[in-house]
Amino acid sequence: MGLARMLAGALRAALTPLIRRWTRTRLIEPAPTALPLEPTLPVLYVLSRPALSDTLLLETLARTHGLPGASGRRRTGSVTVPACLALPAPGRRLRRRGRRPTAPFQPLIEQYRRDPAHDVQLVPVSVFWGRAPGKRFGVWHLLAADSWRLTGRLRRLLSVAVNGRDVEVQFGAPLRLSELDDDRDPALTNRKVARLLRGHFRRTRTRVLGPDLSHRRTLIDGVVASAEVQRAIGEVAAAEKATRPRIARRARRYGREIASDMTYPVMRFMAGALRRLWNRLYDGVEVRGLSRVKALAGEHALVYVPCHRSHIDYLLLSYVLYREGLMPPHIAAGRNLDMPLIGPLLRRGGAFFMRRSFRDNRLYAAVFNEYLHRLLSRGHPLEYFMEGGRSRSGRLLPARPGMLAMTLRSFLRSRREGGRDVLFVPVYLGYERILENASYQREMRGAEKRRESPLALAGVTRRLRQPHGRVDVNVGEPLSLSAFLDAQVPGWRQAPDAPRPAWLNRIVPALGETLSRRINAAAALNPVNLVALVLLATPHRAIEVGLLTQQLALLVALQRRLPGGRDASLPTGTPEAWIEQVATLGMIDRHPHPLGDIIVADERQAGLLGWYRNNVLHLFALAGLTAFAFRHQAAHRLDDLAALLGPGWPILARELSIEPAPALRDDLAAMLEALGEEGLLEREGEGWRRPRESLAAGEQLDMLGALMQPSLERGYLLLSVLLSEPSGHFTAEALTERSRLLAERLALLSGRDAPEFFDARLFAGLVESLTACGWLAADDGRLTFDEALREAARESRALFDPALRHRLQLVSRRGEE
Repeated sequence: MGLARMLAGALRAALTPLIRRWTRTRLIEPAPTALPLEPTLPVLYVLSRPALSDTLLLETLARTHGLPGASGRRRTGSVTVPACLALPAPGRRLRRRGRRPTAPFQPLIEQYRRDPAHDVQLVPVSVFWGRAPGKRFGVWHLLAADSWRLTGRLRRLLSVAVNGRDVEVQFGAPLRLSELDDDRDPALTNRKVARLLRGHFRRTRTRVLGPDLSHRRTLIDGVVASAEVQRAIGEVAAAEKATRPRIARRARRYGREIASDMTYPVMRFMAGALRRLWNRLYDGVEVRGLSRVKALAGEHALVYVPCHRSHIDYLLLSYVLYREGLMPPHIAAGRNLDMPLIGPLLRRGGAFFMRRSFRDNRLYAAVFNEYLHRLLSRGHPLEYFMEGGRSRSGRLLPARPGMLAMTLRSFLRSRREGGRDVLFVPVYLGYERILENASYQREMRGAEKRRESPLALAGVTRRLRQPHGRVDVNVGEPLSLSAFLDAQVPGWRQAPDAPRPAWLNRIVPALGETLSRRINAAAALNPVNLVALVLLATPHRAIEVGLLTQQLALLVALQRRLPGGRDASLPTGTPEAWIEQVATLGMIDRHPHPLGDIIVADERQAGLLGWYRNNVLHLFALAGLTAFAFRHQAAHRLDDLAALLGPGWPILARELSIEPAPALRDDLAAMLEALGEEGLLEREGEGWRRPRESLAAGEQLDMLGALMQPSLERGYLLLSVLLSEPSGHFTAEALTERSRLLAERLALLSGRDAPEFFDARLFAGLVESLTACGWLAADDGRLTFDEALREAARESRALFDPALRHRLQLVSRRGEE
């Protein structure tokens, strides 16, 4: 035994400097300095399995980062144990027949029973040499990386050689022996501690590697053989008078068209390529809020639901998750991206492709639903864009029901099979400059959307040398699907199983609205959208630098005091630096002048800035609405103001996907106080009024109110059209089109070059909001209303000054002639 120990010591001494020089730790989480260690208690590290490479790496990290040593042995009382322990590899037996390996904690437990002063801290440590999900990858499966399969010595040696520059280390929260002891037999407590640690390691591996991946062909065969798809095959065969084998071959073809083929070499290649791309394209990628997802990832099936701003979204989120130690998701992509060269690369990076519509294709729908269900039920993380397409206006588009409904049905089916909960993860992606700037402007002005092609995407490379600023990836508040159903459908757990419960059509839109609000609540303010908010609120898209600086500081101060979203983020730096950044990106021009420089945006720049303003306009909805109320009427009492704004506030909140205040009066009181603190309002008796002396403060108040003016004008025009005819005259489509034409006319007459002002989707959303809030009802396709709507519209006109009201009425009346 002594000779063996000497040889082992010599081997460790030889290998330790090799490990130190060869390995590079890409990610350590949490940071070693953030570990909540009790300094008075001894620390023992616990690995998930015996591995000399892991032990030596941990010893090196402990020395490098000032952690308690991980080498040698620790003496606690009369017990001596290694400083770095390992759980025994499952399924292995010692040479002596009948003996099973046991976890090494029993001597520590027995000593703690004898003397509670000898408590210890157990720190679980997971080491990943590369990150390949469990799948057969040929030679890469032998060489490349950690997977769910336990590795032998030769394979581990090769893995260390290949992946020494791509190591991740995950520290778990320290466990104190005193917290784990339950006064049972020490052997039972020993097994309990080992079971808890194995559960922790399993959750960590699930979070980092994802669940085991089946071979793509096997997965497709399983989808086609499922009961749901077989039923669809029978129905289609009967309807088309075709043989079942022929329809089954079609189903298998659909499966190949849909299924991803996530491949580790491609994932690793893309991680390196994307790292270089982001470093070339952007000044940095800031990630916030991901820690709470990591805490829940091991126990839930994750569904990421980001806003859709750019084609870069697909790549950006996968890269961020990979970099931050989470498994990249399977991504639902439009079939238009399954093009030569690009499609196979995306498919091997985790994309699965779907047709825009398959409502009339029973077989395709069955195959897609079954494929999605198998991904979710096995715990694979998913990603899809609820909006269905990229936002050309910069606003968050209403959620489409398709993928949400399929996810919900899959969850209900998994519940019957004992599956895990689904956790929706809303993600806000904020850019200072997107690659599609020019194409979005063309499409908003009526040009047809250009079809994606490899040549078109290759043309984007010409813009890679241009500055694009920074990117923000903000993770909003995750939503547990089971908790959401508990709140919305009490008793759903006890309801009889049904593939399409009666409440499904009601819940899917509510789920989409909730997730949209959580995405918007995580919006990121950056220099571009802040400057856009101010500059586009001026009459001629021109402003003095001094006034712009003051207004930028005001907007940030209001958000810091009363955030428009619970997870919203603010930029760092100063207003002067923000202005310089926007000028560097080519979004504004700075004109020197002896009396003070002037910031100007030409027609093209204003069109671009409108997109970025709309990204974050919702954060200032209440501030802008409150300020607009003082545009015409100089003074308001709180109760009068709440009565004036109350009817329209839920409609505006729904349009902007924000949470309507349950008590508007309280929020208004806080907003009035904030505006007063900033010098934009003055107290007068029991109310508030515009500042009498300060013209600058009045100008700032007007610019703040101008943020909501376009939304209020659209509402005014729509109600004018609706109330010009008796109840039941208009259909939703006719009212939308008529209102859109009037808005287009108003934009032309007022010189407002903003195509999104008369976007038909905004007017369609207004009609839906009026219906959802109870102001309108649909009777045989016709919109009906009562006298309450006329009275509310009449009272809300007090918001508009006589000149503006006259202009809107004039446009409405001439449009009716």
